[in-house]
Amino acid sequence: MNVLILNGPNLNMLGTREPEIYGYETLHDIEQRCTAKGATLGLTVDCKQSNHEGQLIEWIQQAISNTDALIINAGAYTHTSIAIHDALKIFSGYKIELHISNPHLRESFRHVSYVSKAVDAVVVGLGASAYLACLETLPEILAS
Repeated sequence: MNVLILNGPNLNMLGTREPEIYGYETLHDIEQRCTAKGATLGLTVDCKQSNHEGQLIEWIQQAISNTDALIINAGAYTHTSIAIHDALKIFSGYKIELHISNPHLRESFRHVSYVSKAVDAVVVGLGASAYLACLETLPEILAS
């Protein structure tokens, strides 16, 4: 089973960007943990990050034919991108929206998600461990 993990703008700055909100773990650390966890679960995990909306959309489109599940932390594009929403609607595999923090406890502009209406599940506020929690659920979900 193939899983694509997409991370949007500024997530490449994890570990140094507002560590009181996002923690001290880097995106590279998270990606390594996800790849290792995926291997123990029988999942092939591919991790990608871009600060560019169009690149994220292209990766979603490319995943249509060869990916079983997609985990997306769209960062700020969560609250602004109808284009990412539309791309996610095209992808027929299982989709999870992920946020390290809980956007509902933050600024009001973060309370709206264009991504949520295009995914199967939403995971917020679990910190970096949310990525691993999502991966752990996928074998059972994808088997059904």
